[in-house]
Amino acid sequence: MGEGERYGRGVKCERYIFFVLRHTIGMQSGQTMFFKNAPRIVAASTVAGPKECAGLVGKYVDYPLADDMFSESTFERAERKMLLYALRSSMEKAGLCDGVDVILSGDLLNQIISASFAARETGLPYLGIYGACSTMSEGILLASVLVDGGYAKTAAAATGSHFASAERQYRYPLELGTTRPPQSQWTVTGAGSAIISRRGSGPRVTCATVGKVVDFGVSDVNNMGAAMAPAACDVILAHLRDTDRTPSYYDLILTGDLGILGSRIVKDLAWEKGVDLFENHDDCGALIYKRAEDEFQGGSGAGCCAVFLNSYILHKMANRELNRVLFVATGALLSTVSSGQGETIPCVAHAVALENDAAEEEKADVKR
Repeated sequence: MGEGERYGRGVKCERYIFFVLRHTIGMQSGQTMFFKNAPRIVAASTVAGPKECAGLVGKYVDYPLADDMFSESTFERAERKMLLYALRSSMEKAGLCDGVDVILSGDLLNQIISASFAARETGLPYLGIYGACSTMSEGILLASVLVDGGYAKTAAAATGSHFASAERQYRYPLELGTTRPPQSQWTVTGAGSAIISRRGSGPRVTCATVGKVVDFGVSDVNNMGAAMAPAACDVILAHLRDTDRTPSYYDLILTGDLGILGSRIVKDLAWEKGVDLFENHDDCGALIYKRAEDEFQGGSGAGCCAVFLNSYILHKMANRELNRVLFVATGALLSTVSSGQGETIPCVAHAVALENDAAEEEKADVKR
């Protein structure tokens, strides 16, 4: 056996040992946490507006709304009601009559009032989080940390958004009838909740990569896709580097709400770094609506990936049409004050690896 061959086998053996260790004792590599007990998403629930249900997710949403008001007097109350429904429904599906040990939730409104007011109605322990549109992956990541570490038996990760409430806060009230530019996206009216537990059936959360705040100097509040794409690319590359995987390891690398333009940008940015995402990358925002001119670049908002993941994607995973999904929700960390003062838009994305049990058995090789 030649020296080069022995060295090659040695490196492969070392990688395999490291792989086994981090999946049996749990550890961190770079920005990525590996969960020893691989907690599961045991139940999920969604509610969405009529515009959203006319698209791809329509037949998978648990509670399709007849109108965006949800029989409430304000858009903010409707948003809160959607989130509360998603939380309660997901807990019922999981058979948790007394509720979960902790709720991790946030939204887009000032002081995350939708999440806080919804949690008030449940009477359960609550941790309010804010990652803008990255809140769904942040919630699943933090819930998995708590459950995997034994600090909670069950945890709910939930978020939502409403087109009208988001427009009023970040852009212009609907009554003004302001023309939307072609690079803009449509904030999704919807909410989703996922229950994380160490017991039960469902996709496992095997590892998660915490993203960095990335700012590429975009200041246009109507161009969220261009602003968030660099953060999505950064965390995807970090995840692949930390796990020693190639994109082909996953059946789908799913970003949150970059939209059509942002999805194209993230693939181009990764290509420039020598990583090909063209085969298995797609975006919740680009998929959630019917492709029509009035949606421009597609969907956005915290509810976008919350609805898409917890309805369509988990349905596909339950049917084994997808076995490995890297879920990368993306968030723009701006405010009306910062944008009004001419600041650029810092963004963040977090990556969560969701894997079916059947896929776990195929991991003999670290790198596919």
